[in-house]
Amino acid sequence: MVSKKTRFWILIGLVTISGFSQGMLLPLLAVILEQNGVSSSVNGIHATALYIGILISSPFMEKPLQRFGYKPVIMFGGALVFVSLAFFPIWQSLWFWFALRMMVGIGDQILHFGTQTWITATAEEKSRGKSIAYYGLFFSIGFTLGPLMTNLLSISMYLPFVLSALLSFIVWGTMWWVRNEMPPGEYTAVHGASSFKRFGSAIQMGWVAFLPPLTYGFLEATLHGIFPVYGMRIGHDVTMLSFIIPAFAAASLLSQIPLGALSDHFGRKKIIISVVLGGIIAFTLAALFEESTIGLFATFAIGGLFVGSLFSLGISFMTDLLPKELLPAGNILCGMSFSIGSIGGPFLTGIFIDLFPGVSLFYTIVILLIIVLIVTIVKRTPHHN
Repeated sequence: MVSKKTRFWILIGLVTISGFSQGMLLPLLAVILEQNGVSSSVNGIHATALYIGILISSPFMEKPLQRFGYKPVIMFGGALVFVSLAFFPIWQSLWFWFALRMMVGIGDQILHFGTQTWITATAEEKSRGKSIAYYGLFFSIGFTLGPLMTNLLSISMYLPFVLSALLSFIVWGTMWWVRNEMPPGEYTAVHGASSFKRFGSAIQMGWVAFLPPLTYGFLEATLHGIFPVYGMRIGHDVTMLSFIIPAFAAASLLSQIPLGALSDHFGRKKIIISVVLGGIIAFTLAALFEESTIGLFATFAIGGLFVGSLFSLGISFMTDLLPKELLPAGNILCGMSFSIGSIGGPFLTGIFIDLFPGVSLFYTIVILLIIVLIVTIVKRTPHHN
Protein backbone atom coordinates (compact mmCIF):
# COMPACT_ATOMS: atom_id res chain seq x y z
CA MET A 1 0.00 0.00 0.00
CA VAL A 2 1.18 3.54 -0.80
CA SER A 3 2.52 6.17 1.65
CA LYS A 4 0.41 9.05 3.00
CA LYS A 5 2.18 11.50 0.64
CA THR A 6 1.55 9.28 -2.43
CA ARG A 7 -2.08 8.88 -1.34
CA PHE A 8 -2.43 12.68 -1.23
CA TRP A 9 -1.22 12.95 -4.85
CA ILE A 10 -3.48 10.09 -5.99
CA LEU A 11 -6.44 11.97 -4.47
CA ILE A 12 -5.26 15.16 -6.19
CA GLY A 13 -5.07 13.19 -9.48
CA LEU A 14 -8.72 12.14 -9.06
CA VAL A 15 -9.72 15.76 -8.42
CA THR A 16 -7.83 16.85 -11.58
CA ILE A 17 -9.62 14.29 -13.75
CA SER A 18 -12.95 15.33 -12.20
CA GLY A 19 -12.25 18.95 -13.17
CA PHE A 20 -11.22 17.78 -16.64
CA SER A 21 -14.48 15.86 -17.23
CA GLN A 22 -16.62 18.78 -16.01
CA GLY A 23 -14.60 21.34 -18.00
CA MET A 24 -14.91 19.23 -21.14
CA LEU A 25 -18.62 18.32 -20.95
CA LEU A 26 -20.04 21.85 -20.62
CA PRO A 27 -18.63 23.47 -23.79
CA LEU A 28 -18.46 20.20 -25.78
CA LEU A 29 -22.16 19.40 -25.37
CA ALA A 30 -23.11 23.09 -25.77
CA VAL A 31 -21.33 23.17 -29.16
CA ILE A 32 -22.79 19.81 -30.32
CA LEU A 33 -26.35 20.83 -29.33
CA GLU A 34 -26.00 24.30 -30.90
CA GLN A 35 -24.76 22.72 -34.16
CA ASN A 36 -27.78 20.39 -34.04
CA GLY A 37 -30.10 23.42 -33.88
CA VAL A 38 -31.10 23.17 -30.19
CA SER A 39 -32.25 26.55 -28.77
CA SER A 40 -30.03 28.34 -26.22
CA SER A 41 -32.67 28.08 -23.46
CA VAL A 42 -32.94 24.27 -23.92
CA ASN A 43 -29.12 24.13 -24.16
CA GLY A 44 -28.95 26.03 -20.85
CA ILE A 45 -31.45 23.73 -19.14
CA HIS A 46 -29.49 20.72 -20.46
CA ALA A 47 -26.28 22.10 -18.92
CA THR A 48 -27.92 22.08 -15.48
CA ALA A 49 -28.11 18.25 -15.46
CA LEU A 50 -24.57 17.90 -14.09
CA TYR A 51 -25.38 20.21 -11.18
CA ILE A 52 -28.78 18.65 -10.49
CA GLY A 53 -26.78 15.43 -10.00
CA ILE A 54 -24.43 17.22 -7.58
CA LEU A 55 -27.34 18.79 -5.69
CA ILE A 56 -29.55 15.70 -5.25
CA SER A 57 -26.67 13.49 -4.11
CA SER A 58 -25.22 15.98 -1.57
CA PRO A 59 -27.42 15.28 1.50
CA PHE A 60 -27.01 11.48 1.25
CA MET A 61 -23.24 11.09 1.28
CA GLU A 62 -22.21 11.13 4.93
CA LYS A 63 -23.81 7.85 6.02
CA PRO A 64 -22.02 5.74 3.36
CA LEU A 65 -18.75 7.51 4.23
CA GLN A 66 -19.15 6.70 7.92
CA ARG A 67 -20.16 3.12 7.20
CA PHE A 68 -17.66 2.11 4.49
CA GLY A 69 -14.77 4.59 4.82
CA TYR A 70 -13.15 6.81 2.19
CA LYS A 71 -11.85 4.36 -0.43
CA PRO A 72 -15.10 2.52 -1.39
CA VAL A 73 -17.00 5.83 -1.57
CA ILE A 74 -14.34 7.48 -3.79
CA MET A 75 -14.05 4.40 -6.03
CA PHE A 76 -17.83 4.25 -6.50
CA GLY A 77 -17.93 7.95 -7.46
CA GLY A 78 -14.99 7.58 -9.87
CA ALA A 79 -16.50 4.49 -11.54
CA LEU A 80 -19.78 6.35 -12.05
CA VAL A 81 -17.88 9.14 -13.87
CA PHE A 82 -15.88 7.03 -16.33
CA VAL A 83 -18.76 4.60 -17.07
CA SER A 84 -21.12 7.54 -17.79
CA LEU A 85 -18.55 9.21 -20.09
CA ALA A 86 -18.07 5.92 -21.98
CA PHE A 87 -21.84 5.67 -22.61
CA PHE A 88 -22.19 9.05 -24.45
CA PRO A 89 -21.24 7.63 -27.90
CA ILE A 90 -23.76 4.75 -27.60
CA TRP A 91 -26.92 6.79 -28.31
CA GLN A 92 -27.27 10.43 -29.32
CA SER A 93 -30.44 11.56 -27.60
CA LEU A 94 -31.19 14.77 -25.67
CA TRP A 95 -32.74 12.95 -22.69
CA PHE A 96 -30.22 10.09 -22.63
CA TRP A 97 -27.38 12.64 -22.56
CA PHE A 98 -29.24 14.61 -19.86
CA ALA A 99 -29.35 11.46 -17.69
CA LEU A 100 -25.65 10.74 -18.35
CA ARG A 101 -24.72 14.31 -17.42
CA MET A 102 -26.63 13.87 -14.18
CA MET A 103 -24.75 10.61 -13.45
CA VAL A 104 -21.41 12.38 -14.04
CA GLY A 105 -22.56 15.07 -11.56
CA ILE A 106 -23.48 12.47 -8.91
CA GLY A 107 -20.17 10.65 -9.43
CA ASP A 108 -18.17 13.90 -9.29
CA GLN A 109 -19.87 15.02 -6.08
CA ILE A 110 -19.24 11.65 -4.37
CA LEU A 111 -15.62 11.85 -5.53
CA HIS A 112 -15.25 15.43 -4.24
CA PHE A 113 -16.84 14.80 -0.87
CA GLY A 114 -14.66 11.73 -0.28
CA THR A 115 -11.39 13.32 -1.38
CA GLN A 116 -12.05 16.72 0.26
CA THR A 117 -12.97 15.16 3.61
CA TRP A 118 -10.01 12.75 3.50
CA ILE A 119 -7.55 15.57 2.69
CA THR A 120 -8.90 17.99 5.32
CA ALA A 121 -9.26 15.26 7.97
CA THR A 122 -5.69 13.95 7.59
CA ALA A 123 -3.74 17.13 6.78
CA GLU A 124 -1.72 18.65 9.61
CA GLU A 125 -3.38 21.79 10.94
CA LYS A 126 -0.51 24.08 9.96
CA SER A 127 -0.62 22.88 6.32
CA ARG A 128 -4.39 22.36 5.93
CA GLY A 129 -4.89 25.64 4.06
CA LYS A 130 -2.07 24.77 1.66
CA SER A 131 -3.56 21.29 1.07
CA ILE A 132 -6.96 22.83 0.19
CA ALA A 133 -5.18 25.32 -2.11
CA TYR A 134 -3.57 22.38 -4.00
CA TYR A 135 -6.99 20.75 -4.19
CA GLY A 136 -8.51 23.88 -5.78
CA LEU A 137 -5.47 24.42 -7.99
CA PHE A 138 -5.48 20.96 -9.58
CA PHE A 139 -9.26 20.94 -10.04
CA SER A 140 -8.80 24.22 -11.96
CA ILE A 141 -5.95 22.73 -14.03
CA GLY A 142 -8.29 19.90 -15.09
CA PHE A 143 -11.09 22.37 -15.75
CA THR A 144 -8.75 24.51 -17.88
CA LEU A 145 -7.64 21.60 -20.08
CA GLY A 146 -11.15 20.11 -20.51
CA PRO A 147 -12.54 22.67 -23.05
CA LEU A 148 -9.58 22.02 -25.40
CA MET A 149 -11.22 18.65 -26.16
CA THR A 150 -13.80 20.50 -28.30
CA ASN A 151 -11.07 20.74 -30.98
CA LEU A 152 -11.31 16.94 -31.41
CA LEU A 153 -14.88 17.32 -32.73
CA SER A 154 -13.38 17.92 -36.20
CA ILE A 155 -11.98 14.34 -36.09
CA SER A 156 -14.97 12.58 -34.48
CA MET A 157 -17.89 13.60 -32.28
CA TYR A 158 -17.19 10.65 -29.98
CA LEU A 159 -13.39 10.91 -29.62
CA PRO A 160 -13.48 13.40 -26.67
CA PHE A 161 -15.86 11.11 -24.71
CA VAL A 162 -13.79 7.97 -25.32
CA LEU A 163 -10.48 9.70 -24.44
CA SER A 164 -11.81 11.28 -21.22
CA ALA A 165 -13.39 7.97 -20.11
CA LEU A 166 -10.04 6.22 -20.69
CA LEU A 167 -8.10 8.90 -18.78
CA SER A 168 -10.59 8.75 -15.89
CA PHE A 169 -10.30 4.94 -15.76
CA ILE A 170 -6.46 5.05 -15.64
CA VAL A 171 -6.39 7.59 -12.75
CA TRP A 172 -9.22 5.74 -10.94
CA GLY A 173 -7.16 2.52 -11.15
CA THR A 174 -4.42 4.02 -8.95
CA MET A 175 -6.85 3.96 -6.00
CA TRP A 176 -6.44 0.16 -5.76
CA TRP A 177 -3.04 0.76 -4.11
CA VAL A 178 -4.51 3.03 -1.41
CA ARG A 179 -5.42 1.59 2.00
CA ASN A 180 -8.95 2.38 3.20
CA GLU A 181 -9.44 4.56 6.30
CA MET A 182 -12.49 5.49 8.33
CA PRO A 183 -13.28 9.20 8.92
CA PRO A 184 -12.85 10.60 12.47
CA GLY A 185 -16.05 11.13 14.44
CA GLU A 186 -16.17 14.91 14.08
CA TYR A 187 -16.35 14.59 10.26
CA THR A 188 -19.40 12.35 10.33
CA ALA A 189 -21.31 13.88 13.23
CA VAL A 190 -23.71 15.59 10.84
CA HIS A 191 -25.43 12.35 9.71
CA GLY A 192 -28.68 10.91 11.02
CA ALA A 193 -31.70 12.53 12.65
CA SER A 194 -29.92 15.76 13.60
CA SER A 195 -28.62 16.28 10.05
CA PHE A 196 -31.15 18.92 8.94
CA LYS A 197 -30.88 20.72 12.27
CA ARG A 198 -27.12 21.01 11.73
CA PHE A 199 -27.62 22.25 8.17
CA GLY A 200 -30.03 24.87 9.58
CA SER A 201 -27.48 26.00 12.20
CA ALA A 202 -24.72 26.17 9.57
CA ILE A 203 -26.89 28.29 7.25
CA GLN A 204 -27.92 30.60 10.09
CA MET A 205 -24.34 31.20 11.22
CA GLY A 206 -22.45 31.16 7.92
CA TRP A 207 -24.82 31.88 5.02
CA VAL A 208 -22.74 34.81 3.76
CA ALA A 209 -19.83 32.38 3.18
CA PHE A 210 -22.00 30.29 0.83
CA LEU A 211 -22.44 33.24 -1.60
CA PRO A 212 -18.88 33.02 -3.07
CA PRO A 213 -19.27 29.29 -4.03
CA LEU A 214 -22.74 30.05 -5.46
CA THR A 215 -21.30 32.94 -7.51
CA TYR A 216 -18.39 30.81 -8.70
CA GLY A 217 -20.83 28.06 -9.79
CA PHE A 218 -22.91 30.63 -11.71
CA LEU A 219 -19.79 32.01 -13.41
CA GLU A 220 -18.18 28.68 -14.25
CA ALA A 221 -21.33 27.08 -15.69
CA THR A 222 -22.30 30.20 -17.65
CA LEU A 223 -18.85 30.73 -19.17
CA HIS A 224 -18.48 27.03 -20.08
CA GLY A 225 -22.10 26.09 -20.82
CA ILE A 226 -23.77 29.12 -22.40
CA PHE A 227 -20.97 31.45 -23.52
CA PRO A 228 -19.89 29.03 -26.36
CA VAL A 229 -23.42 29.36 -27.82
CA TYR A 230 -23.43 33.15 -27.34
CA GLY A 231 -19.87 33.42 -28.69
CA MET A 232 -20.79 31.58 -31.91
CA ARG A 233 -23.85 33.80 -32.34
CA ILE A 234 -21.80 37.01 -32.13
CA GLY A 235 -19.35 35.70 -34.74
CA HIS A 236 -16.53 33.85 -32.95
CA ASP A 237 -15.49 30.42 -34.22
CA VAL A 238 -15.33 27.23 -32.11
CA THR A 239 -11.51 26.97 -32.19
CA MET A 240 -11.04 30.52 -30.82
CA LEU A 241 -13.72 29.93 -28.17
CA SER A 242 -11.92 26.78 -26.98
CA PHE A 243 -8.92 29.00 -26.15
CA ILE A 244 -10.86 31.99 -24.75
CA ILE A 245 -12.94 29.92 -22.26
CA PRO A 246 -9.97 28.29 -20.43
CA ALA A 247 -8.34 31.74 -19.94
CA PHE A 248 -10.65 32.26 -16.93
CA ALA A 249 -9.66 29.03 -15.14
CA ALA A 250 -6.00 29.31 -16.25
CA ALA A 251 -5.66 32.81 -14.73
CA SER A 252 -7.23 31.56 -11.49
CA LEU A 253 -4.32 29.08 -11.19
CA LEU A 254 -1.95 32.02 -10.77
CA SER A 255 -3.96 33.79 -8.07
CA GLN A 256 -5.40 30.82 -6.11
CA ILE A 257 -2.53 30.36 -3.60
CA PRO A 258 -1.55 34.10 -3.32
CA LEU A 259 -5.20 35.07 -2.61
CA GLY A 260 -5.44 32.30 0.00
CA ALA A 261 -2.32 33.67 1.71
CA LEU A 262 -3.64 37.26 1.53
CA SER A 263 -6.94 36.16 3.06
CA ASP A 264 -5.01 34.54 5.95
CA HIS A 265 -3.24 37.85 6.52
CA PHE A 266 -5.95 40.48 5.90
CA GLY A 267 -9.12 38.44 6.59
CA ARG A 268 -11.46 36.61 4.18
CA LYS A 269 -14.12 39.32 4.05
CA LYS A 270 -11.76 42.07 2.83
CA ILE A 271 -10.25 39.83 0.14
CA ILE A 272 -13.69 38.57 -1.03
CA ILE A 273 -14.92 42.21 -1.34
CA SER A 274 -11.75 43.13 -3.29
CA VAL A 275 -11.96 40.23 -5.76
CA VAL A 276 -15.71 40.71 -6.38
CA LEU A 277 -15.02 44.39 -7.17
CA GLY A 278 -12.29 43.30 -9.61
CA GLY A 279 -14.74 40.84 -11.20
CA ILE A 280 -17.35 43.58 -11.72
CA ILE A 281 -14.77 45.69 -13.61
CA ALA A 282 -13.51 42.69 -15.66
CA PHE A 283 -16.95 41.57 -16.87
CA THR A 284 -18.15 45.12 -17.57
CA LEU A 285 -15.12 45.41 -19.88
CA ALA A 286 -15.97 41.97 -21.37
CA ALA A 287 -19.43 43.31 -22.30
CA LEU A 288 -17.85 46.34 -23.99
CA PHE A 289 -15.19 44.37 -25.93
CA GLU A 290 -17.09 41.13 -26.61
CA GLU A 291 -16.63 41.29 -30.39
CA SER A 292 -12.84 41.34 -30.04
CA THR A 293 -11.11 37.96 -29.58
CA ILE A 294 -8.14 39.61 -27.81
CA GLY A 295 -10.52 41.71 -25.69
CA LEU A 296 -12.42 38.62 -24.53
CA PHE A 297 -9.24 36.65 -23.86
CA ALA A 298 -7.86 39.54 -21.74
CA THR A 299 -11.08 40.17 -19.79
CA PHE A 300 -11.61 36.43 -19.13
CA ALA A 301 -8.05 36.25 -17.78
CA ILE A 302 -8.53 39.35 -15.57
CA GLY A 303 -11.87 37.95 -14.35
CA GLY A 304 -10.17 34.63 -13.52
CA LEU A 305 -7.39 36.37 -11.56
CA PHE A 306 -10.01 38.03 -9.36
CA VAL A 307 -13.08 35.80 -9.04
CA GLY A 308 -11.59 32.45 -10.13
CA SER A 309 -10.73 31.67 -6.50
CA LEU A 310 -14.17 32.45 -5.02
CA PHE A 311 -14.94 28.78 -4.30
CA SER A 312 -11.85 28.13 -2.16
CA LEU A 313 -12.14 31.58 -0.51
CA GLY A 314 -15.76 30.70 0.36
CA ILE A 315 -14.69 27.38 1.96
CA SER A 316 -12.03 29.21 4.02
CA PHE A 317 -14.57 31.90 5.02
CA MET A 318 -17.05 29.19 6.06
CA THR A 319 -14.32 27.53 8.17
CA ASP A 320 -13.78 30.87 9.98
CA LEU A 321 -17.49 31.36 10.69
CA LEU A 322 -18.57 27.86 11.81
CA PRO A 323 -17.57 25.88 14.92
CA LYS A 324 -15.64 22.65 14.21
CA GLU A 325 -18.62 20.31 14.68
CA LEU A 326 -20.53 22.12 11.89
CA LEU A 327 -17.68 22.01 9.33
CA PRO A 328 -18.91 18.81 7.57
CA ALA A 329 -22.35 20.41 7.14
CA GLY A 330 -20.62 23.59 5.95
CA ASN A 331 -18.57 21.64 3.38
CA ILE A 332 -21.71 20.01 1.97
CA LEU A 333 -23.55 23.36 1.89
CA CYS A 334 -20.64 24.95 -0.01
CA GLY A 335 -21.01 22.17 -2.61
CA MET A 336 -24.78 22.64 -2.72
CA SER A 337 -24.42 26.44 -3.10
CA PHE A 338 -22.01 25.88 -5.98
CA SER A 339 -24.61 23.55 -7.59
CA ILE A 340 -27.46 26.04 -7.17
CA GLY A 341 -25.33 28.75 -8.82
CA SER A 342 -24.34 26.30 -11.57
CA ILE A 343 -27.97 25.37 -12.25
CA GLY A 344 -29.14 29.00 -12.16
CA GLY A 345 -26.31 30.27 -14.40
CA PRO A 346 -27.00 28.44 -17.69
CA PHE A 347 -30.77 28.43 -17.08
CA LEU A 348 -31.10 32.20 -16.44
CA THR A 349 -28.50 33.31 -18.99
CA GLY A 350 -29.94 30.94 -21.64
CA ILE A 351 -33.36 32.58 -21.20
CA PHE A 352 -31.71 36.05 -21.07
CA ILE A 353 -30.01 35.72 -24.49
CA ASP A 354 -33.26 34.42 -26.03
CA LEU A 355 -35.30 37.33 -24.60
CA PHE A 356 -32.69 40.11 -25.04
CA PRO A 357 -30.64 39.19 -28.12
CA GLY A 358 -29.14 42.69 -28.38
CA VAL A 359 -27.91 42.90 -24.76
CA SER A 360 -24.57 41.46 -23.66
CA LEU A 361 -24.62 38.17 -21.74
CA PHE A 362 -21.92 39.52 -19.40
CA TYR A 363 -24.32 41.99 -17.75
CA THR A 364 -26.05 39.06 -15.98
CA ILE A 365 -22.70 38.24 -14.33
CA VAL A 366 -22.10 41.90 -13.40
CA ILE A 367 -25.55 42.18 -11.74
CA LEU A 368 -24.93 39.05 -9.62
CA LEU A 369 -21.46 40.28 -8.55
CA ILE A 370 -22.91 43.68 -7.51
CA ILE A 371 -25.54 41.93 -5.32
CA VAL A 372 -22.87 39.72 -3.67
CA LEU A 373 -20.62 42.77 -3.11
CA ILE A 374 -23.38 44.73 -1.34
CA VAL A 375 -24.50 41.79 0.83
CA THR A 376 -20.90 40.92 1.87
CA ILE A 377 -20.14 44.56 2.80
CA VAL A 378 -23.37 44.94 4.83
CA LYS A 379 -23.31 41.55 6.64
CA ARG A 380 -21.59 41.50 10.03
CA THR A 381 -19.55 38.32 10.49
CA PRO A 382 -18.81 37.04 14.00
CA HIS A 383 -15.88 34.58 14.26
CA HIS A 384 -15.93 31.13 15.87
CA ASN A 385 -12.89 29.14 16.91
